[in-house]
This record gives sequence, structure tokens and C-alpha cells, in this order.
Amino acid sequence: MSSFNLLSKAIQKMVWRMKWESFTPIQDMAIPEIIETKNDIILSSGTASGKTEAAFLPVLSLVEKEAEEVLKVVYISPLKALINNQFERIESLCQETNIPIHRWHGDISQSKKKKFIQDPAGILQITPESIESLFINRTEQLKHVFKNVEFIVIDEIHSFLDDERGVHLRSLLSRMESYTEMRPRVIGLSATIDNFSFVKKWVNHKHLDSVSIIESPDSDKNLLYSLMYFEKGESNKKKLELYEDIRALTRDHKALIFCNSRGEVEEKTVMLNRLAVREGNGEMYYPHHSSIDKKEREFVEKTMSETTIPKSVVATSSLELGIDIGSIDIVIQIDSTFTVSALKQRLGRSGRKRDSNQMLQLYSTDEDSLIQSLAVMELVREKWVEPAKGYLLPYDIVFQQILSLCEETNGITLRELIDKIKLNDMFYELDDQKIRQLIDHMLKNEHLELIKGPNELIVGFEGERLVRGKEFYSVFMSTEQYDVLEGVKRIGTLDKVMFLNEGDNIILSGKLWTIKIIDPKRNKIYVNKAVDGKPPKYTSGGVKIHKRIGEKILEILCTDQSFGYVDDKGSAAIEDMRRPYHSHKVSQNERIIWKTRTGQLFETYTGTVITNTLVWMLRSMGVKIKDRDGLGRIELPPDCRIEEVLRGIGAKNWNPEELIEHTKQPEIFVSKYSEVIPESLKYEMHTAHEIDIQGVKEYLRENRFRVIEL
Repeated sequence: MSSFNLLSKAIQKMVWRMKWESFTPIQDMAIPEIIETKNDIILSSGTASGKTEAAFLPVLSLVEKEAEEVLKVVYISPLKALINNQFERIESLCQETNIPIHRWHGDISQSKKKKFIQDPAGILQITPESIESLFINRTEQLKHVFKNVEFIVIDEIHSFLDDERGVHLRSLLSRMESYTEMRPRVIGLSATIDNFSFVKKWVNHKHLDSVSIIESPDSDKNLLYSLMYFEKGESNKKKLELYEDIRALTRDHKALIFCNSRGEVEEKTVMLNRLAVREGNGEMYYPHHSSIDKKEREFVEKTMSETTIPKSVVATSSLELGIDIGSIDIVIQIDSTFTVSALKQRLGRSGRKRDSNQMLQLYSTDEDSLIQSLAVMELVREKWVEPAKGYLLPYDIVFQQILSLCEETNGITLRELIDKIKLNDMFYELDDQKIRQLIDHMLKNEHLELIKGPNELIVGFEGERLVRGKEFYSVFMSTEQYDVLEGVKRIGTLDKVMFLNEGDNIILSGKLWTIKIIDPKRNKIYVNKAVDGKPPKYTSGGVKIHKRIGEKILEILCTDQSFGYVDDKGSAAIEDMRRPYHSHKVSQNERIIWKTRTGQLFETYTGTVITNTLVWMLRSMGVKIKDRDGLGRIELPPDCRIEEVLRGIGAKNWNPEELIEHTKQPEIFVSKYSEVIPESLKYEMHTAHEIDIQGVKEYLRENRFRVIEL
């Protein structure tokens, strides 16, 4: 039976009405699997391949009879903006049914939320943080709301797998099951996912065989790509030629221009608009990042989705996921994305029109970015992507969930609490004694309180401070910020850690401003329009690089392979970088220490975690590390007998504690709740996330190390 014939009559009618000529491969494969089995499903296919419809066409067919009256589907998104974007898309799929669709996040009015709580039905679109708010604030209605839920659809599931937010979400879904009549089936959607064995365990560790992985064949669209090299000019600023090239490329196209920081987005937007205005075309570039006011971002998204003239958006990862900004002709990436998954996700934003190609233009502005961009692009060409690994030993999230559970139950015995944690699909592997240690610590510090009569745990005084705070529902760290206003109009935010003075000129939301008043008590900055400015320096976390990227960089440097998509300047720069490796006949399983009279440079060419672990091992062996950089190059003193030291490292049985002794405070693992858990558990988390002793041992076994004097 064809996929179409498996759908309900109402959904078939909708398909006919939308004049679809055929289903995409992922839809053809997903429809029978969802309708004819009871399995959880992971749908993996490229951007714009129709994954949303692949999930919802069969789901709606299965639930349409009951969904008019009760809630049957919970759709979970990592972003409020993605919920808003997908609302109309999913609503259009329901047009031949009476299935209602509801949104629930911080921007939805209380009246709409109250109406849904009174009469939950159809589809609920929600973020993990809003699910948490339901557990805290709507405890008495949870059974009424979730009782009949049959499907959990997780959009962009890859964005949850490796961080604390994914642990939080999976814990909440596990808790939700205590209120549903049956365990809901999970359907995860992603364009960039690997390590399916881990994903299956994340979705349903009890029944791995009941998780189906459906991968669509690669898109038949051609990917046109190029890498151009523009060295930075004076004062480390991007050369004008770079902006002129971007302007020429985007003059007649709708483009999505990705930068690696919010400050760079602001700088690029102003420079590109200056070029456009000089040509008499007016401002044609919009900035988009998390510090720009939500209304401004929504204006940009709406304008881009509706415009037919060539306008472009300059963005951070805020537009990496599937927020609809209309069809994009070309994706531009300025400097390396650091990860293959990010580049793959971004390039998928172009080529959504029928019969159009995907177009990707890469720019690099220094040698490190050039070689890393090339390595990442080559791994994209090889169809490799970083494997999911999970968020290890999540004691910090257990802390937050214990407070949430105590608030939900309004009192719970110690045995019941431990049982709930151990039965949770995210925490079942954690040690019972460590959980008890955490609870004892929370009691000692008044995050919990023991009521002696019923012998129940409730939220303590210090716990109340956290639970009642507006930041409790999210588990990721956020920087304190100033609101930036022009009169009463909110423009965006600036990080509080920035060094700001009244009278400074800055760029924000793609415009130039002078800071008139800084009001730290009210967390506000007031500005007026200016004629010049500089982009603010925002805080951001470092990106961990997978060892495969380091290995690919060395492979490129050691070989003679040519890359037809790299321009002449880039090719010449690569040849310059290759010259010392070729002249010394360096092989791909060698790592070189370049020695001069003033020091040594150890080029590790491996992953960030292995490099960091190696640094701590070197310190513990008495080596004074001068510095290390993002590509894993370690600066050593000139008198270090590094080959001998590395042999000693390989022969030693290492204990994580002795590495922690040689770890500087800024290098210690930190998360939102890591400072409120027992120190021993915090260091266990650091060991799990930041130390890879076995990885270093394998690295030392698999490679030869050679000192070359220059």
C-alpha cells in the first residue's frame, strides 16, 4: 500500500488541496513506519526535506478522531521563534480536520494559557522551559493536561543531545509519563545527527529495538561552494575588499551571512549597508542575534520571508536552526564554524526552492581560520559529522530537578525521591550514594528542608530563592545584561561584563549609538543615534573541537592534495603553511615540536579535550606551559625535553585528581548549578566532561613525536 493510502481521508484531502505531486523520500519512508508500528522514530534528513510533514501527516491521521477533544501531541522546539514559525505550517496540515493547535511560551498571554489548561486538546507547541513551568505552577492540572498524550515530537533533536538542556528535557518527558495513560511515542527530527546508538538510548534506553532510525537519501540538489582568503588589514580589521566581495555576491541575491560573534554581526551589517547606501540602494542588510530586541528580530524574519527584492541577514547561530526567513539563494560563512555539524546545518538553509542549487561561500581572514575552514569543508564533503556523546554525570541537573520534584509533590519522602530519580530515564545510571550525598548537601545548605512529622522533604529557604526566580525554568547559564533603550524604545541588550562608559559610541541592531546614561541599579543603558561606533565585545563560551578536525588539518598540511574551490590567495597561503611539513617529510601519524632558541611549539592536531588533558599532564610533570591556542598548539619552554616527558606521560597510570591539582580555576568545568552541588560531585563532572586520560594514551600510542629545530 502506498504512503498516501495509509493516511486518513481528511489528511489525503489536505494533500490534494495543497497540490503535492509526490512525497519526499523521508515522507515516503516515515509514513508507514509511524502508522504501522508502535516504535519511537528518529527522522534524519537534510534541511528542507519535509521532516515536519513526514512526522505530522501520519501522526494527525492516527489522532484526528480524538484530538478535537483531548491533547494528543506535544511538539517540543528549542526556540520560541521556531514554534512561532512552525505554528502556521502545522496549522495548514490540520485545515481539513478540527484539530486545534496551541502555543505555550513566555510571549503567549495568560488568558490563552488559561483557556488551554481548561480545555487541552489537539497539539501543544512548547519549549522545555515551559514544560518545567507547568510542573512548578500547574501541578494540579498535570494529569488533566497530559493524560491522553500519545506523541512527543522533538524538532531539531540534535540540539538537545549533548548539553544540559537535553538532560533537562529528557527528565521532564520521563516525569510526564507518570501523568499519561500510556507512554507517548517519541518522534525526533534532525538534519545533522550521528551516533544513532546513543540517540536510541537517549530516546528509549529500556527498549532499544523499539526505536526506528529513518535516514533519507542525500538531497539531489547540487552544492556549489567556494573558499576565499582575505587577510586582515591594519588593526586586525577586515579588509575593505572582503566587504566589497560580499556586497558584489549579495547585490542581486537573498543571502544569509553567518558570523561567529554578535560583535562581528554588528560590524559587518554597518559596513555592508555603507556600501549599499553608497551605491544608492539604501540599507539592504539586517542584523540578527540574541542581544537584539525580540520585536526587531521578528521584524527581520517577517521582512525576509515576505520580500522579493535582494535583502540579506547577517546573523550568529540564531538563524542556524530552521526559523523561516523565506527562500535563501546563498549562505555565506565568515571564518570557520569550528564544527562540521554547524556548517552542515547552515549550508542547508539555501537551495529550498524547487530546482535550485545550494550555494555556500566561505571566507577566511587568517591562516588558522583558512586551514580549519578547509578541514571542516572537507569533512562535510566526506559526509562526516561529530557523533553525539551526551551530557555526562548530570548532577547539576539532578539538583534542579530535585527542587522541581519537591515543588511538584509539595512534600516527598527521601525514599520516594530517590526512587523517582532512579526511575528517571535520564538519571537511572547515577550512583545511589552520590544522589544521597547531593540530597544531604541540599539539606545542609537549606535548599531542602525535612519536615519531621510526615518525614517529607520540601523546598527549603535557599531553594525557594531559586524556584521563585524567573531563571529557574532554564538550566543553561546566561550572562547578566543591560537593557539598551532609545527613549522608551528597546533596542536590545549588552552584556554586563563589558567595559562600558557614558559617551562611548557602539553598534547595536546594525545602527550607531552614543551611550548617554548607564543606570546599573535598573540595568538600563540609554542611547542616542551617533555617526560612528564600534561593535561591543560580547561574552561567549569556547567551542570544543573534535579530534577528527585536528587530524584532517594535519592531513591537508602533509599531502599535496589541491582544492579547486579555494581561490588563488587561499591556495598560496596553504602552500606556505605546507612548506615546513613537506621539507621535513612529516607524515600524518607524526606530531611535530618546532624548536627555536626562545621556545618550542607543540602542534598536537587533535581534539580540544585531549589537548587540555595533555596540558594538565605536562604541568603535573613539571613543564611550565606558556600558552595554548584554539588549534591545540602548546607553547613550551626551550629547555623542555618534550619527547622524554611524553614517554613518561604514556607510561604513567594517571588519576584525575592529580590533574585537577594542576588545573587553573578558569579551566574547571562550570554550569549554572555546578557551584551549588558538593565539590566532589563538581570535580566528578569536570573529570567526565573535560578530562580524557584514555584518549591521551591512545593519542600517544598512535603517533610519533619529533622535535625539529628551526
